Formats: sequence, C-alpha cells, structure tokens
Amino acid sequence: MPTKIRLQRHGKKRYPFYHVVIADSRAPRDGKFIEKLGTYNPNTNPATIDIDFDGALSWMKKGAQPTDTVRALLSYKGVIYKNHLDKGVAKGAFTQEDAGKKFAAWLEEKEAKIDSKKNKLDSDKEAAAKKALAAETEANAKKAASIAAKTAELAGEVADAVEEAVEGAVEAVSDAAEAVADAVTGDDSAEDNKEA
Repeated sequence: MPTKIRLQRHGKKRYPFYHVVIADSRAPRDGKFIEKLGTYNPNTNPATIDIDFDGALSWMKKGAQPTDTVRALLSYKGVIYKNHLDKGVAKGAFTQEDAGKKFAAWLEEKEAKIDSKKNKLDSDKEAAAKKALAAETEANAKKAASIAAKTAELAGEVADAVEEAVEGAVEAVSDAAEAVADAVTGDDSAEDNKEA
C-alpha cells in the first residue's frame, strides 16, 4: 500500500486550515486516513505548523512519501534533515553524537531566524502604527488650521456686517430723529402761523 504524507483541508471558504495526515495515495483528499501527524495554519504570519516530529520521522523511515507542500513543512520543522542525518549514521559517514550536534546547531539557527522574523514583523507593525499616528496628527493639525482660518474669516465678515448694521441703525435713528425734529418744528411753525 503506497502511503503519502499529505494535507487534508478543513476550515471555512477562503480561510483554509489543514491537517497533516498519513493516508493511502488512492484515498480521497479529505477522506479516510491512517494517522494524523499534526496541523498547518497558513492564515497566520508566520504560518503555524504543529507536527509530531517523531511520528513523521518514523513514517519517513518506513518509506511514506510526502507531497511537495508537506515536504516543505517537514523541511521547515527539521524532519527531512534529521532523516538525512540518520541515513548518514546508518552508512557510517559520522557518529550519532556528531549527527546530534549538527541537528542541535541547525535547530538553534532555525529558531534564531524565526525569532528575527517575528521581531521584524513586530517592529514593522509598530513603525506602521507610529507612521499612521503621525499622519493622522498632521491631518488633524491641517484641519484645525483650516477651521481656524475659516472661523477668523467668518468672524471678520460677521464683525463687518455688525458694524454696517450698527452704522445703518445709527443713520436710521438719526434720520428718524431729524424727521421727528422737523415734524415738531414744522408743527410748531404751523401753530405759530395759525395764531398769527
């Protein structure tokens, strides 16, 4: 029975989540499987990969063939490299201790790369947030300046209108006072004319 290490799709539409499984190559993609080795979530950054290292290694030694994507996942986790080192030990190229040291050094280097990527993502996120805050502050300052300019312009227009209205009212009052004065003096002169 040719066995494959492959992905079994789960999750919502446009939001996939995969199980890494051992299955017969003739079985349907999401159908019957022999053993579940772990999960793979490509929706996170960096992708979340949770694989049973020893189980995957034992299946690789038994001859199970991974698909291309699963091969990349197993390589990322170090299963492929560990299998390669174990084959070197079996052939007598180096000892088990040397293989253990090489694998430990590889793991440290891999963890350092992953940590640096996470730190870079965090720093990029913080920089983007600071940039957005600075842009928002600048936009708010521009809005405040334009509002202040419009307010000053409107205040000037209102002051001019009030001044004109006051001048008009003063002129109207003075015209009315003159008219009243003329009317009063006109009435007095009419009365004086009647008496005479």
